[in-house]
Amino acid sequence: MKKSIKNRLRKKEKVRFYKKTGNLTRKKRMYFMIVMVFITMFGLCTRIFWIQFVMGEKLKKMAYIQHTMERAFNPCRGTIYDATGKKILAVSGSVESVTVNPVNIKKEDKERLARKLSDLFELDYEKTLKKVSKRSSIETIVTKIDKEKSNELRKWLLDNDITTGVNIDVDTKRFYPYNTMASQIIGFCGSDNQGLMGIESKYDEELKGKKGSIVKLTDAKGGNLDKEGEDYIEAQNGNDLILTIDATIQGITEKYLKEACIDNVCTDGGNIIIMNPQNGEILAMAGYPDYNLNSPYVPITEEANSWDNLSKEEKIKIQQNMWRNKAISDSYEPGSTFKLITASAALEEGITDTDNSGEFNCGGGITVGGVRIKCWRYYRPHGTESLREALMNSCNPVFISLGQRLGVSIYYSYLEKFGLLQKTGIDLQGEGGSIFLSENKVGPVELATISFGQRFEITPIQMITAVATIANGGNYIKPKVVKKIVNSVNGEVKEIKTDIRKRAISEETSKKVLSMMESVVAEGTGKNAQVKGYSIGGKTGTSEDGVNTGKYVTSFVGVAPIENPQVVILITLYNPTGEGGHQGGGVAAPIASQVLGEVLPYLQVSKNKSEEENKKVVVPDIVGLKMQEAKKVLSDVNLNIDLPENSDENSIINEQIPIPGIEVFEGSNIIVK
Repeated sequence: MKKSIKNRLRKKEKVRFYKKTGNLTRKKRMYFMIVMVFITMFGLCTRIFWIQFVMGEKLKKMAYIQHTMERAFNPCRGTIYDATGKKILAVSGSVESVTVNPVNIKKEDKERLARKLSDLFELDYEKTLKKVSKRSSIETIVTKIDKEKSNELRKWLLDNDITTGVNIDVDTKRFYPYNTMASQIIGFCGSDNQGLMGIESKYDEELKGKKGSIVKLTDAKGGNLDKEGEDYIEAQNGNDLILTIDATIQGITEKYLKEACIDNVCTDGGNIIIMNPQNGEILAMAGYPDYNLNSPYVPITEEANSWDNLSKEEKIKIQQNMWRNKAISDSYEPGSTFKLITASAALEEGITDTDNSGEFNCGGGITVGGVRIKCWRYYRPHGTESLREALMNSCNPVFISLGQRLGVSIYYSYLEKFGLLQKTGIDLQGEGGSIFLSENKVGPVELATISFGQRFEITPIQMITAVATIANGGNYIKPKVVKKIVNSVNGEVKEIKTDIRKRAISEETSKKVLSMMESVVAEGTGKNAQVKGYSIGGKTGTSEDGVNTGKYVTSFVGVAPIENPQVVILITLYNPTGEGGHQGGGVAAPIASQVLGEVLPYLQVSKNKSEEENKKVVVPDIVGLKMQEAKKVLSDVNLNIDLPENSDENSIINEQIPIPGIEVFEGSNIIVK
């Protein structure tokens, strides 16, 4: 009995316990479910917020892209004109491109369409069929085709009742009317109309314009929606460029450079630059060998005969060489042409003058730091000389002594003033720089070799810019090849202004150096550069192309006319191996005569006298005379006087350049103090 009572009590306790614990479990479950619902709702709200407000714009664009088909087409690149604004050097012509929308082409039409496209445009049939059969919205078949072929395709599509899935759109193609002219300056474009070399690359942003497009709504599969039309967005053409390059002068320059490189067997080619020293404009920049801009990947020289047999590496090497504008990218030892810089620095510092008779002595060489440095005419020394005579004779010992008098610090300050320690900043792609020892590493021997133009390297554009500084009265001017940019939308013209950087030497020093340069051509090593009727100044140069290579660089730098310089010319020939040798006076100077003989008349530069009357006269002694008396004396022998500032008729002449007894051409200027 007692047992049964106890058992009943235990059962009741268990029931109460289970009821109590069951209620607790249900509450926990309810709380858990509420929390889970809250978390789920919070997550969904967060996701909706993220999709709507954070990803909304991106997803909208993605949806637009998914439901539209866009066919882009190129604008016309800007036209490139020569300096006259009349001759076109580069222009974009109208061509067409073909694309397909595979999803809009009927299955039964795919094979015959692929066959026609491959036959008409000379394409691989299997690759074309693969494009036509793809499950994509658009595939490019061919670009830049002539209208004759696109019209043939239009007729075939019409005859075969294929009305959808094939698009023929307007495109542009770059043409170069003069083929090889200024090829290394202008450069060329790739298949996507982007500039790859030269001006085409440097001014790509100005020339390329903005692409146009044709936009059409499509269904989920990429098929056309018949009720929707096409949205046409017009392309914006690129801006036009007017260069400083004159096509006529460029043609003259290229003609004589090619002849010179072939006649003198210049194994590494050559280049000629012609610059207007008054504003830095490059009138011509020719390089040889060059290439055809309309087919820039195949050479036009003798390599073309074996082109198909060359390896890929050999082809790339040849292409890089013919595309390379060595006039701005490659450095060389300038040789004796650099003596003009040493002479300018010495005159500016007042450590010498042009016509101090017997000031220097050439004994065939000079010993510097225990090293004997020879004059080029060591076997028959020049003897006593003035600075003018030393420049005429291109005498190394004289310029070594000038370098010693200047010292490293002052000499390097003039290298900086003449822009020889940095790039010129010319608006062309791939400009190289000079190679000089650091100033603190230059010893006596190094200074000596620099003084006459060896054991350092500069680029041709640096050299001609430095000489242009002498020619224009002493101002360093940044060179340029683009003169104007013409906006294609509103026709607004942007002038590229002359950039005068700094003054390197005084006007007086400039006149003295020009006078000596005239003597170099009249009586010195540059005689072969003479042009009848014009006063030409210049300096020849010959240097080694590297140490112990057995190669030489031959050059000539000239200024014309001396009384009012309009052009500076630099001729650089790399390793001439012909019978004419490798001396600047014998190889490079005659080319200057040929080029200037045509360029100066073209530029309508007035002659001093007619060819028959043009002759040399001896400079009379006018020191001690009054200005009005000196004018009369010089007039009697057909010479002019270069009047200093603030002078009057009663001023007494204390100094004259050239000194009495020097022979000059009639019409030359005599500088007086």
